[in-house]
Amino acid sequence: MKLQTLDVLIVGAGAAGMMCAIEAGKRGRRVRVIDHAKAPGEKIRISGGGRCNFTNTGIHPAAYLGENPRFALSALKRFTQHDFIKMVERHRIAYHEKTLGQLFCDDSAKDIIKMLTDEMARAGVTLSLNLGVKAISHDGSLYTVDLDDGSRVTAASVVIATGAKSIPKMGATGWAYDVARQFGLRVTDTRPGLVPLTFEPTLLESLKPLAGVSLDAVVRHKIPKDADPKRPAKPTEFREGMLFTHRGLSGPSILQISSYWREGEAITVDMAPDKDVAALLLEAKNENGKQMVHTALGHIVPRRLAEVLCERAGLKGKLAEQGDKKLRLLAESANAWSVKPVGSEGYRTAEVTVGGVDTMQLDQQTMEAKSVAGLFFIGEAVDITGWLGGYNFQWAWSSGWACGQHC
Repeated sequence: MKLQTLDVLIVGAGAAGMMCAIEAGKRGRRVRVIDHAKAPGEKIRISGGGRCNFTNTGIHPAAYLGENPRFALSALKRFTQHDFIKMVERHRIAYHEKTLGQLFCDDSAKDIIKMLTDEMARAGVTLSLNLGVKAISHDGSLYTVDLDDGSRVTAASVVIATGAKSIPKMGATGWAYDVARQFGLRVTDTRPGLVPLTFEPTLLESLKPLAGVSLDAVVRHKIPKDADPKRPAKPTEFREGMLFTHRGLSGPSILQISSYWREGEAITVDMAPDKDVAALLLEAKNENGKQMVHTALGHIVPRRLAEVLCERAGLKGKLAEQGDKKLRLLAESANAWSVKPVGSEGYRTAEVTVGGVDTMQLDQQTMEAKSVAGLFFIGEAVDITGWLGGYNFQWAWSSGWACGQHC
């Protein structure tokens, strides 16, 4: 059996794993990164429509969730978005800012992957692809890792950077959780995050004409009073684009709220932000009562949406024929539509996994398991999840960097 002795074995050549490898290699550590994929950084490659939303200019604590979201602060403060931007600029990668502080490559996400692999090579890191782990054991001082190719590695430190369950078609699994449990660490409940939400068939049928309609919306979610006390109690809301689909709702505002929503709970959608739909309809009634109700509403929200809302409210005919109370109820369906999704599209389309290795059992300075020396968890495998818009990549860079200073 071929045997290799290392200082650090990193499992997972994604954003967090490669950043960790770079930092550990800079310290003179003998580092090897392995990944079962054919190429490194596959999730980086497909992100942001192929241009990688690599960070956000406005990284802030409230943009992260988990049972103990403050765990993320140490790493985020020590390696900030500005530090990563400097790295990008040093490699002369052109980028631009979109809405809400989101930074994207001008050309391709492959530029970020090349930057990371070049930095790893410069730091003396060995990268092995198409290679997985059969078993990991620990004798109290060294880890022994048996690999799929029949070889064996011993290392003082093992870093688990394999991500989580989102996008299984890329080979994503809950393997990191299995390792955590093997060594006695708790894993919090996990579920798909940043994912489209779905409706039951009857509601879907009534909304069928809206498939493909997009609009600006404020989506709100309020934690029920009887919810788990570990969940944040304050209402959460996002104002971004929303899209009606053949399965339910998608778009940035829905993806954002999905990380907070749980099955059985309702969300409230304002499909005419900054507009008092009731006041506008009543004003239209006074000024031109002969106008059809769906036409008047169509001046406020997209025409197809106006038609569906009027049909669902049972309102037909001219504005003058509608009572003020009915018009106010119609307006409420636009300004404060309360709807209860039945589920989400699941890990298949989820951009992240909410939940993961319990942060109470990790050192926030080093990402090392408190009870198992030399075992580290970083990136999406940990119970820290960021908002849409570069926040999760920044957590990967920051947690990988922090780990790389100590592993």
